Amino acid sequence: MKSIIFTIQIVLLLGVMPKIQAQEKQEQKLHIIIIGAHPDDADGVGGTAYKWTRMGHDVLMVSLTNGDAGHQSIKAQELAKIRREEARKAGEVIGIKYITLDNHDGQLMPTYENRLQVIKIIREQKADIVIFPRPYDYHPDHRYTGVLVLDAAYMVTVPTILPEVPFLKKNPMFLFMSDEFIHPEAFKADIAIDIDDVIEKKMDMYHQHKSQMYEWLPFNMGILDQVPASDADRRKWLGETRKAGSDAAPYREKLIELYGQQRGSKIKYCEAFEDSGYGAKLTKENLTHYFPFLKKQ
Repeated sequence: MKSIIFTIQIVLLLGVMPKIQAQEKQEQKLHIIIIGAHPDDADGVGGTAYKWTRMGHDVLMVSLTNGDAGHQSIKAQELAKIRREEARKAGEVIGIKYITLDNHDGQLMPTYENRLQVIKIIREQKADIVIFPRPYDYHPDHRYTGVLVLDAAYMVTVPTILPEVPFLKKNPMFLFMSDEFIHPEAFKADIAIDIDDVIEKKMDMYHQHKSQMYEWLPFNMGILDQVPASDADRRKWLGETRKAGSDAAPYREKLIELYGQQRGSKIKYCEAFEDSGYGAKLTKENLTHYFPFLKKQ
């Protein structure tokens, strides 16, 4: 009789264990939101986003504006539709959702109403990590995206603010994307991620933003005559010109610190982040929790 009871207990235990393991795995899943001002801005960290996604973590990319001013000839209403679809396709490249809000390009302001939009999307994503631009930039939409996220950072935990959307019980980590601006202070990398193995995926994401990569930006830069005609040649040209934005050289010291001298000195492309000081803090102890692919280094 005792042996029968013992056998039943083992069977029941084995039935429960997979459920427990599944729950633990679910609890370990990270929720990341990358917020940009325009429908190609979040792609700037597309390499790291893809690394998270490949490990089963949940990544959402968001554009706070619909990008309807970013073209030399396409009218605003049509352009907004085009850019929304381009962003959606860019997300598909790495298997994530990429959404654009309906604020007008070039008109984004740090209003209370826009702050509530940001609070809402961060809460709905149940974010552990929020990535966004610093509030120092040549473009007012970029600056005000930074301001809006910083203004929302604490408020995502306040129940009486936007009470119809459940508040976050734990404040996310808020990380700045990298930039080259030096006033009032230069970007300082707290972490730099090797993206050599995923740089082509990042370029494939940019390739979906055809109205920007091959039309508006070249026009704005005065190099529209340099853009190739065929899709294949354009993609090749994009890789040759756009990869420089992911150059690892400025972050060599941090890369060597994280990856060791041998590997860190050879990395060609990376994405760097700075802890904004808002929300959860990035530390040596939690580094591999938030960036779990570093465990394999």
